[in-house]
Amino acid sequence: MNTLVAPSLLAADFLRLDKAVDIVNSSADIFHMDVMDGTFVPNLSFGFPVVEAVAAKACKPLDVHLMIVNPQNYVERFAKVPGVEMISFHYEASKERTGEILDLIRSFGCKAGIAINPDCPVESIFPYLEKADFILIMSVFAGFGGQKFIPESLRRIAQVRQQLDSIGLKNIPIEVDGGVGPGNAADIRKAGAQILVAGSSVFRASDPASAVAALRA
Repeated sequence: MNTLVAPSLLAADFLRLDKAVDIVNSSADIFHMDVMDGTFVPNLSFGFPVVEAVAAKACKPLDVHLMIVNPQNYVERFAKVPGVEMISFHYEASKERTGEILDLIRSFGCKAGIAINPDCPVESIFPYLEKADFILIMSVFAGFGGQKFIPESLRRIAQVRQQLDSIGLKNIPIEVDGGVGPGNAADIRKAGAQILVAGSSVFRASDPASAVAALRA
């Protein structure tokens, strides 16, 4: 499975989102969009208007990461934005409703992902792997960009990869978000990840296209 790079627009210059969209369209694979509600995480980010504006200019798929409580209440509207192909939500916000929300996302034709924070045991999501289309492992705590990669995340990625492979889900990709850059991308890929979310290391690079290429190299 090829490595895909998903620049996080949370790290983009919000006054020049058009430039950020051009960078992803020309050099990366996926738009990663963090939706925060100030409740599940102690921060606010963009909602429907920004996602819709980006989608209108995007040539690559949108990946909407819901860092919110009651994610099931917002799935339909995000799923109906043209270009949104992936939607993930946090197990910590859904718990026993995880399977139901995965089914809901898929019912609208989107790929459904389970996200987990660094302090959530990876075993918590094992009962739901067969309903998921991808797994999002946070390598920092959700809520703020620019944090440093937590080294323990490599072991967690490997654990999930091993479990997926052992139950015949070798084609389910693992996405990793938080502190990802050219310096640790190889180790993250080796641990078993296929989708690399990178914010600061792409949008704050002097040459974003080269930064994306370095993440794949």
